[in-house]
Amino acid sequence: MRMHRGSSKGGRPRSRPPEILPLSASPDGIPLDLEVARAGRSQRSSVRVARGTLVRDAIRAVAGSPEGCAVLLDGVPIPLDLPVDRPMSLVIVPTFSGG
Repeated sequence: MRMHRGSSKGGRPRSRPPEILPLSASPDGIPLDLEVARAGRSQRSSVRVARGTLVRDAIRAVAGSPEGCAVLLDGVPIPLDLPVDRPMSLVIVPTFSGG
């Protein structure tokens, strides 16, 4: 007896069904409030990012290079590789002037 594995349709790849989001999912992403604190002034921005986006990538979208910054969440430093999993308010403190 011959055993059969796989599709009987000649090896055609199956098309994937469209993704269906649960009603509680937000296709717009997670809101982040970012404050870039510089001497004498601050710049505030709001962005929406996909769940799992790294803090580094969110900062890059608003404030340029995150590598020269300290990032604070509720006054506590956080790593740039922290994935975003909830709404956050971050304070970004540039640590060098670049020139």
